[in-house]
Amino acid sequence: MAVLMNRRKYPLGEQDFPSIREEGKVYVDKTMYALHLIETSKSNFLSKPRRFGKSLFLSTLESIFLGKKELFEGLYIYDKWQFEEYPIIRMSFSNIGYKTLGLQKAIAIELSRIAERYDIKLEHDAEDIANNHKGLIEKLSTKYNKGVVILIDEYDKPLIDFLEKDKIGIAKENRDILKVFYSILKDAEPYIKFLLITGVSKFSKVSIFSDLNNLTDIALDPDFNEICGISQQELEDNFVEELKLYDKEKIKAWYNGYKWDINGNTLYNPFSILTFFKNKGKFENYWYSTGTPTFLMKMCREQHLYKFDEIAINKNDLGNFDIENLKIEPLLFQTGYLTIVKEDSLFGEYILSFPNKEVKESYLRNLLEAYIDSQQLHSSPILNGIRAFLKAKDPELFKGTINQAFSHIPYSLWQKENEQYYHALVHLIFSLLGVYIFSEVQTQKGRTDSIVMFENEVFIFEFKLNKSAEEAFFQIGNKGYADKFKDSGMSIYKVGVNFSSEKKEVEEVFIEKS
Repeated sequence: MAVLMNRRKYPLGEQDFPSIREEGKVYVDKTMYALHLIETSKSNFLSKPRRFGKSLFLSTLESIFLGKKELFEGLYIYDKWQFEEYPIIRMSFSNIGYKTLGLQKAIAIELSRIAERYDIKLEHDAEDIANNHKGLIEKLSTKYNKGVVILIDEYDKPLIDFLEKDKIGIAKENRDILKVFYSILKDAEPYIKFLLITGVSKFSKVSIFSDLNNLTDIALDPDFNEICGISQQELEDNFVEELKLYDKEKIKAWYNGYKWDINGNTLYNPFSILTFFKNKGKFENYWYSTGTPTFLMKMCREQHLYKFDEIAINKNDLGNFDIENLKIEPLLFQTGYLTIVKEDSLFGEYILSFPNKEVKESYLRNLLEAYIDSQQLHSSPILNGIRAFLKAKDPELFKGTINQAFSHIPYSLWQKENEQYYHALVHLIFSLLGVYIFSEVQTQKGRTDSIVMFENEVFIFEFKLNKSAEEAFFQIGNKGYADKFKDSGMSIYKVGVNFSSEKKEVEEVFIEKS
């Protein structure tokens, strides 16, 4: 079995369908979804997180429309589609050089390259990307007497690369260029056989696709929940020998959990699960390590967003956002850091949370570094220290450990932040430890800062800034924060904590068993 396993070829990060098939690499058959999409919808939009198989799906569609039937032998679509060749416009905004050339010039060069490949002459000035785009579609259709297939990948790359505050002007400029580029697609519809635009995020239709009222968004369509990613059934069908070697439930906890339909199956991240198998069952953070926009961390810190267990969001806000009014929650969902876990039909909301252990652990660790504003933070000794405090109930352990983390915080940051900031840091540390922590819990008499549950014990925390730990401790008793746990059978500890902005540290900790 070991020899057989070593011979399997995993296409890590590979996006070219023909080479994957010709070289005998592992391919999870998605042609059923390709056929259904082709037969039921002409103009489409699909957003999914990075490294989830969007580019490979586009490459699969390209091979279908190039009539390469031999590549599909043994796959669902093989005997269900009349394979013939169509003219294709395929563009990927990730590799057209817009950062160095500028977006408009980069698009112009790409249109000229495609036109040259088909021996077509564009009639307008190179910078007139709208008319050249339309002209290319019309000339291709006329030349081949067929509708044109248009496949556009990572349409939003020129936007999401510039969402930081000091670069947002470039994002707005690129948005306006893209709007012009796509504006001709509606009028060119008679010449189009099939259109699919993909990306990580869905910017509001008004900002980019305002002229494309015929564009069908399939990102949250139940029929296409599994168009990208790997379902549990697909995993068990395609990786039989691998699953004999490793703990299936642990694999699921680490890499499964993504969902775009509340009633649909949860999905695995393809890049993570393939890398896991290639690395012979080593549980690590694979997808996350391939790149996370720093602006997401900065936005979370600026908005004091640090609780991700259950985030409620209106369904209408989930599917799109605007450069003029960036909201962090839909952006975290669209980029794959949060996923749908529940639905509140009464209020028309979805409940979001981390999809799995890989994303949760990595995101919280990086967010903690962003809060502390340090890349030198080593979290392992900090987590070990907090675990030791929970076992020993020694206030000096808590002080020493938290102050070790706080020692990385620049002085200027200490001076400008408030009590909620330090509360967030403690919450993130406990969350990384893997204990159950509930922050800002509402009671009849008020709201406690944090409740931590660990080994049949409850720790009720109250934080103060530039006051006293004793004041925080007595507030827990006066407000009755511990009352709900009196009959739980668990040991209850009240913990008052005071932060000193002048000393840049936890100044006092007062702990007592209730």
